[in-house]
Amino acid sequence: MFFQAPPVVQTEVFSSVPDKLRKKGQPASWIDANHPGSGIDCFLEGPAFDRAGNLYMVDIPFGRILRMSPKGEFDVAAEYDGWPNGLAIHQDGRIFIADYKHGIMVLDPKSGKVEPWLTHCFSESFKGVNDLTFALNGDLYFTDQGQTGSHDPTGRVYRVATDGRIDCLINNGNSPNGIVLDPQDKVLFVAMTRANCMWHAPLKPGGGVAKVGVFALLPGMHGPDGLAMDEAGNLAVAHPRVRIIWLFDPIGAPLLQIHSAGKNSRMTNMAYGGADRKTLYIVDSYSGEVLTATMPVAGKVLYSHQ
Repeated sequence: MFFQAPPVVQTEVFSSVPDKLRKKGQPASWIDANHPGSGIDCFLEGPAFDRAGNLYMVDIPFGRILRMSPKGEFDVAAEYDGWPNGLAIHQDGRIFIADYKHGIMVLDPKSGKVEPWLTHCFSESFKGVNDLTFALNGDLYFTDQGQTGSHDPTGRVYRVATDGRIDCLINNGNSPNGIVLDPQDKVLFVAMTRANCMWHAPLKPGGGVAKVGVFALLPGMHGPDGLAMDEAGNLAVAHPRVRIIWLFDPIGAPLLQIHSAGKNSRMTNMAYGGADRKTLYIVDSYSGEVLTATMPVAGKVLYSHQ
């Protein structure tokens, strides 16, 4: 199916990681493996708002959780030996972290202490967890991406129910990355980076998924990263290598394309915020900036804000 090119929205810079918090010139094995020679001094990912309007985000290579105030001021909420990749905030205020090294970790934002929460599934280690999201009933969904891709489509998607039950919903993912639920929590959307598409996974009432298929394909090289959902069921998709955030309607038709002006931009993930939840806050991983764009529909109310 062919679509007319959707209208373009330009981002604005809201804030930037200050020089005092950047790790200029400091070595990091994650950078050597994933972005060699880039000179990155921070790499922002996984933004999530708390009830006070603070935006938490990870700094993957340096094992940090950064916090940005509503005024755009940064501080370090936690620092530990890990590769934090995504965040989701619980209703009780705890911050759940998808950590590539360790599995699912939990941060107490008051003390700054980070502790393991789920490090394996039935004694099997994870490949490398990437992103996570809460359902409105408190169930936790997360992707286990590792180094999977078209050569090895064994990426997994898990659900941890509130009663502690762990289910593997998908075990043949082509690099599962960003993850989000529709407004009714009836469909799970998963970004499959190396397949350059998003999967649409209806959830069965008794558990599990059925009739999983491709929701939409992306143009150009590489594939989707972070996902976000609005209250009308429109899906926002970060497409880092082409420097675009796409907005798709519930049947997969493109509505908007959000562009970054930066030549070396890498917009990897985003979260809806602001008083009316119509501002999309986007992390630009390469520049260490938080960008904003005004959206037509308010973001879905997340479990953390129920």
